[in-house]
This record gives sequence, C-alpha cells and structure tokens, in this order.
Amino acid sequence: MARSIDASVLIVGGGPVGLTLALDLASRGVDVVVTEIRHAGELPSVKCNQVSSRSMEVYRRLGIAKTIRRAGLPQDHAHDVACRISATGRELSRIALPSPAGRERGEQGDDTWWPTPESTHRINQTYLEPILFKCASEHPGIRILNRAQFEEFSQDEHGVTGVARDLDGGERVSISCRYLVGCDGARSVVRHGIGAELSGIAVIQRVQSTYFRAPALKGLLPGKPAWMYLAFNPRRCGTMMSIDGKDHWLIHNFLYNGEPDFDSIDRDWAIRSILGVGPEFEYEIISKEDWIGRRLVADRFQNGRVFICGDAAHLWIPHAGYGMNAGIADADNLGWMLAAVLKGWAEPALLAAYQAERQPITEQVSRFAFKMSQDNSKQRREISDQIEQDGPAGDAIRATVGQQARDLYIQQQCCGGLNFGYFYESSPIIAYDGAPHPAYSMGQFTSSTVPGCRAPHVWLPGRRSLYDALGQGFGLLRFDGSIAIDGLTAAAAGRGLPLTVLDIGDAEAAALYARKLVLVRPDRHVAWRGDAAPDDARGLIDHLCGARVATPPRVAAA
Repeated sequence: MARSIDASVLIVGGGPVGLTLALDLASRGVDVVVTEIRHAGELPSVKCNQVSSRSMEVYRRLGIAKTIRRAGLPQDHAHDVACRISATGRELSRIALPSPAGRERGEQGDDTWWPTPESTHRINQTYLEPILFKCASEHPGIRILNRAQFEEFSQDEHGVTGVARDLDGGERVSISCRYLVGCDGARSVVRHGIGAELSGIAVIQRVQSTYFRAPALKGLLPGKPAWMYLAFNPRRCGTMMSIDGKDHWLIHNFLYNGEPDFDSIDRDWAIRSILGVGPEFEYEIISKEDWIGRRLVADRFQNGRVFICGDAAHLWIPHAGYGMNAGIADADNLGWMLAAVLKGWAEPALLAAYQAERQPITEQVSRFAFKMSQDNSKQRREISDQIEQDGPAGDAIRATVGQQARDLYIQQQCCGGLNFGYFYESSPIIAYDGAPHPAYSMGQFTSSTVPGCRAPHVWLPGRRSLYDALGQGFGLLRFDGSIAIDGLTAAAAGRGLPLTVLDIGDAEAAALYARKLVLVRPDRHVAWRGDAAPDDARGLIDHLCGARVATPPRVAAA
C-alpha cells in the first residue's frame, strides 16, 4: 500500500543543513516535507563542533540564535584553543576565544574584532541538531517523516515526485512537490539522481576519532581551561575537544602518510599519547567516529527542479566545521530563491543563480581546507624530540612550535575571511558595476559594498543590528534622505518583491558603504548600489528577480 503527500518543497535529509533549509523556507511561508532515515529525536554522531559566525547570523534571522548559544558548553566555559605538548602537558601557545558569558561582559579575544552581531559558537552537533529538530517539528509549515528512506524521484516541467519507504512498516510514500532539495549527505541519492559527479581528491587524510567519557581528565588539565587542546609531541599529534565542559570529550588522531588504515595505529596508545597520561588512567569509549578527509565538489548543483546542498554537493576536511557551515550557507542562499519563485515575485530562471553562486565558492573553500590540512600535516611530521627537553634548546623548540601552531590554527579557528570575505562574482542576478572585489584569505578580509559582497554589518542607534532591521526580504539602504527612490519602491511593489527601506544617518556607516543607495538581498549580499536611483528601476528589479536571465534552468540528462 502507498500513500501520497503534497508539498511545495521536499527536502531529503534531516541533518543541520536540511533542517535549516526547512526552517528558512517555512519562515517565508513555504510548506515543506522533510524525509529522514533516523527515528524522531535520534541524536546524530559526534561530528561538527562549531557553528560559524555566518551560520549564527542565519539562526539569528530565524529567531533561534539565543537558544543555540545557551546550549553546549557552560556559558562561562572558555572557548580558547590551547597548543600544548600533550593535553595535560606544558602549554606552547594559546588562541583566546571568550566564552559566551565573557563576550557579553566585553572580554576581548582573537576574533572579537569581527563586524557581526553573532560570533562563532563552539557547540557540538549533538546539541545543535536537537534544537533545530524541535523548532522544525513544532513549526506548522514543516512535516518531518522519520524512518523514511528516500529511494527515487522523477520530474517534469510542472514538478517533482519523490518516493520514500517507511523503514518500520514498509509502506511506500509518494511525495509530490514543486521542488526537491537533496541534503542527504556524502552518499546522496539525490546527487546520483541528477547525474552529478564528484571530482577532486578522494583521500587526503585518515583520522581516528574517538568520543569518550573520562571524569578524571578535567582535573588533570593544568592552567586555564580551554575548549580545544592541540597536542604536539614526537609520539602522536592530535586534537581534543570538550563536549560538555565536564567529562565528555572528542579526540582526533591524525594518521600519517604510510599509516594506511584506521586499525594500523593502536587507538589506546594514540589516545594516551595525545592526552599525556599513563596506563593507569581510566576512560570509557562511547563511540568511534573515524573519517576520511577529502576534497570533492559536484560538477552540478541543480538539474531542473532538483538541487543538492551540503555534503551532497561537496566534501572536504571538516576543519572548524567548514563542511556543515558551508552547507548552511547553501541553504541560506537557496532558501530565499525558492521562496521568491514559489511566492510568484521572481521568475524560475532566478534559480540558476544557486549553482552560479555557490559552486565556485565551495570549490574555493575546499582548496582552503586542503591547504590547511597539508600545512597541519607538515607541522605534525616535523615535531622534534627536543620539544620535551628542559633547557635553552628545548625552550627554543617550544617557542617555535608554539608560534607556528598559533599562526596556523588561528586561521582555522578565527577564519574571518571565510566568514565574511567571500563574494559572488558571476551571478546572473546581481547588478555588477565594474568595481573589483577585494581579495580575502582564510583569516583576513576587507568589508565592501561591491555587488556580490556581504553587506557590511553596522550597529544602528540603540544597539540594533542592521541585519535585524533588514528583516527577511530585500533591504534598500539610503544614506542621503534627499535622494528620490519612488521609482525603485514602485518597481519592487509592482513585482511583489518584499522591500524594507532604511534611512541611515550615521556618517561612519555612510563612509563604509561608499554609495548613497545600496540594495541588499535576503541573504545579506549586495545586489546593486549607486548614488542615485537607476533610470530603469523596473529593469533593475526584473534583473534581480531573474526576469532577464538568458537561460532558465532545464532538466539535464542524468
């Protein structure tokens, strides 16, 4: 027996990316069905350990950032990264990252200069995902089908029909929708269904990852507590993270070249070497989460009415949660576009911008992550025995390794460039003006209003975030109230495009934005700028809504 369900959008996969997309669409009045193979409320594996600043900005817009920030580590638990010989050994250097409570008190750290209303939050996925699931399951516009194995789909010019199987009862479920989005991970059925191929490097590094409980460990850690501990010793290098600030920990043992598989290194020996403890130390393994670091990006993110996001579209070494957070950025980009088309104020051709914008960025980020992995591996291979020796020679080695570790890992943990620097330079729905986009690195960027860049964040009077004032739709920032904008607002209203006009009198903000008028998209990227309203306002609005995209998305052969 089979049953049928209708929805505007079907999302395959109820992990952080799929649930974020569902919440985004539902917040815009779009009804969504999510299929997920796990039981309702079943916890994920211990994977991602931080939510980026850009992702937290998304959750702020969705109204759940405060809930997320209260979860995970205790509010006063330091988020520092401590570089040590072992987790319990001598400290070499430190990256200062204030706790949530510390940030509220105004404590400074290596990332507190970032222009954002939301800092990165160190929280394990086992805390994040239940929050997203609860919010999604309680939303009247979202239906979650747990224990549903998605099997296949077909599409035509009118819509998509997906088929899932109830893993408990065996019932087949037919889901009719306007659009389908695969957020179904590395082995994506949807990616296979659209004929997308992954290319890049299949194996970069193998990592023995162990989730364990050790009540006595916290008391053995010297000095100021940290969230992450990086161990550098000639026996084993690795990373340890506090999951709950108490007795649950996650440890990564990075296998070297020549160590071909996970079982080639004794796990217990590696854990004790990274921790710096002897055979008498007791711990309990909860789970083993071994993984392979890759650099793979799909050659297409869309086929007609079907899209892929997150790990379904790209796989790379998950430093600093790059994988999950890149997937959330995919969802942030695609969500408003789908809603715009479904609500009728944008043309279907608008959706071609998703691949045009996101694929180049994911390709670039994958290369950043790859280089970071290579640099990390090089440093780990070069740790000298002298690092543990007393005296001037040991001091010199420790100072060098500590500085090198800090210089390298601060790019990973304080990756301002990856958060705020990336831009969309070849989008069919952005009105470029010929100005070059500023270059960026992992750690550094230059705020800019060049179309395609992230609109710089500023605080408005009353400590109100500009992003809060922008709301869910487009925002027109006017820095000179005498400029006539009636043509622009009328053109937006004529298409039904949601537009908020903000008059900003702050001189510092005006200087930062560089133009008297700046039009910002729902995903906070600059769509257009100028010192006066365009002569052809309707033409501009049509362009931003996909009405002038030359080639609308079509179904390609799988």
